Amino acid sequence: MGPTSDDSPLRRISSEVSLLGGAGYAVLLQIAHPSVAQGVHDHSDFSSRPLDRLRGTLYYVYGLAYGSEEERERVRAIVLAMHRRVTGPTYRALDPDLLMWVAATLFHSGVRLYELTVRELSEEEFADYLDEASMFATALGLPPEEWPASPAEFDVYWDKAMDRLEVGDVARGLAAQLFRPANPLLWPLTYTQRFLSGGLLPPELREKYGIRWSSGHQRGFDLLMRTTRRVYPHLPDRVRTLPAALYLRSLRGRKGWLRPKAVV
Repeated sequence: MGPTSDDSPLRRISSEVSLLGGAGYAVLLQIAHPSVAQGVHDHSDFSSRPLDRLRGTLYYVYGLAYGSEEERERVRAIVLAMHRRVTGPTYRALDPDLLMWVAATLFHSGVRLYELTVRELSEEEFADYLDEASMFATALGLPPEEWPASPAEFDVYWDKAMDRLEVGDVARGLAAQLFRPANPLLWPLTYTQRFLSGGLLPPELREKYGIRWSSGHQRGFDLLMRTTRRVYPHLPDRVRTLPAALYLRSLRGRKGWLRPKAVV
């Protein structure tokens, strides 16, 4: 059972287009887990199709947040079928540890970008969003009791998980492909994502990924965030939620995402 009200924190926060500014950041956090990095390396092609991972993630997020029960089940079945194929000697995409980590990065990056570009969340909003965001992992098989039950539990999990991250050659290679795809038409977009990721990442991870950063970069990032937070909340809702509306329309249309029987 997913959110049924437009007042749902999951719906309200996930719909903001400004959260897409953290797409590269979330990916870099995810692949800093060696098992995630190896799975992505073996089963994805960032260089030739760098937008495919983002597209799939958005179908999943918007489908779970806004879809009907039938639509949620269709999205869940598609992603589950895809993840069953992602296995190797050192990883399995449906490993509860990996499901937890990827879902946690989606939740964390959502909070981070929302608070940078819109407003701070209250303690109650944060707790409600955390509770609803559990479906990003539990829909694929994470036992519900393994998702943090409170913000304090999430903080403990996050700190321990961050301490275990290891940016190796595989992760650095994926990052290089992500930010320098084969199609040069995408370079302005990926350059922007690299800059935003550099400002969002902890310094030690930023350095391990080889993202050059200076005091000038930091001033520029801080100015961009301050300006965005002053301007963005005053944009019309239909502008701020346009990607969510378009992806949901695509999901529900004839040319929407694949049905489970097409990928199983």
